[in-house]
Amino acid sequence: MPILRALLASLVLLLAGGAVLSAATDRFQAFTTEAARRLEVRRQPVEIPAVALQLQSGARIDFADLRGKWLLVEFIYTRCPTYCLALGGEFAQLQDRLAGPIADGKVQLLSISFDPSHDTPRQLAAYLQRSGDRDIGRDRAGAPGWLAGRPDAPGDLERLERAFGITVVPDSFGGYTHNAAIHLVDPRGRLVEIYDLGDPGAVGHAVLRGLAR
Repeated sequence: MPILRALLASLVLLLAGGAVLSAATDRFQAFTTEAARRLEVRRQPVEIPAVALQLQSGARIDFADLRGKWLLVEFIYTRCPTYCLALGGEFAQLQDRLAGPIADGKVQLLSISFDPSHDTPRQLAAYLQRSGDRDIGRDRAGAPGWLAGRPDAPGDLERLERAFGITVVPDSFGGYTHNAAIHLVDPRGRLVEIYDLGDPGAVGHAVLRGLAR
């Protein structure tokens, strides 16, 4: 009987632990903070603040000016030797795949620097060139389909990082450790989906699906 009681007690603890884990991880769908963030965005879209950016051309644009388009947003710094180059390469692929909707003014690619003190308009333009921007994605009004910008007003970078859930930590080599993803913002200016690096096909499909609604 003591053995049976011990087994029953263990079973109760196991079930209770499973229930707690299920609740904490949203029925086992989110085992990390990053996964939980993406799940929460999918369920509860996040309003993007009307932050102004200085672009690679030196001109300025406000997030509010981009309402009415599907936005694909990446966060980068131009000295990054790893993830940012990979993100830029995927944006170049999406520029090709979505050339039609970009030309129609329905889709915009946007690279945002979280290192604005270093990433001048000239550096941003060089990043686009290195990433494979062939300037083929202009809309019918002549505006570039792929923009790169930096927030330069006090507090604006922090507002964007909070809204998009971006984590940036200085490393010991003068660079940064950061999360890398492609963020989908709907025409109402809401962050609605976050995609892992490495699957531009899924991103393109999601945009085309949104355009078809």
